[in-house]
Amino acid sequence: MMKHLLIIAALVLTFGFVKSQEKPLVQFSGVIYNIDSNVVVPYVSVTNKSDRNKTVSANYQGYFSFVAHEGDTIVFSAIGYRREALVIPRNLADKKYTVIMKMKAEVINLPVVRVYPWASLDEFNREFMAMKFADDDLEIARKNVERSSLMAIAKNLPRDAGEMNTMNFQNNHINLTSRTFNQRMANPLLNPFAWAAFIQQIQQGDKSRSGN
Repeated sequence: MMKHLLIIAALVLTFGFVKSQEKPLVQFSGVIYNIDSNVVVPYVSVTNKSDRNKTVSANYQGYFSFVAHEGDTIVFSAIGYRREALVIPRNLADKKYTVIMKMKAEVINLPVVRVYPWASLDEFNREFMAMKFADDDLEIARKNVERSSLMAIAKNLPRDAGEMNTMNFQNNHINLTSRTFNQRMANPLLNPFAWAAFIQQIQQGDKSRSGN
């Protein structure tokens, strides 16, 4: 039985080889362009569907060349372009066939993919349950007007022109008041005449108490 199967397989291969030899060989060459911009399309896959899907790749300049048969169906495919196909004509005089193949760009809209920083749904649930929500606008405003917050801001906030003017006015008022009571701006504790007058007042007070 095995022997018969091998004989049948050999006959099929031989028949296919003879059948392929019936079609004349042809040198198939060409350059591939973008139909919209006339720019070469590099590295396009060129597949011979009639010869067991043999595939060659165009070079970076969009050029390709290989041996095929008359009547073969050739398919051109590239990422971002529509698939194109052609059939090599029969009865070529010089056994050469050169083409300028033009391919049209195809825009493919991929679905939106959202990437999350969690490896699984359980991990997401744990992170969500432990999440601390931010304060709302009312709570943020309440914290901003607390006394501690205002004092901290006041320490680092420079004085404006109005505050400087008020401070200068207060200092000038204090200086004028002090000069009214002490014209020479002298310290009375260091004045000997003031001490003498003070001691004399004490003595007079003692005399008046002893006389009574």
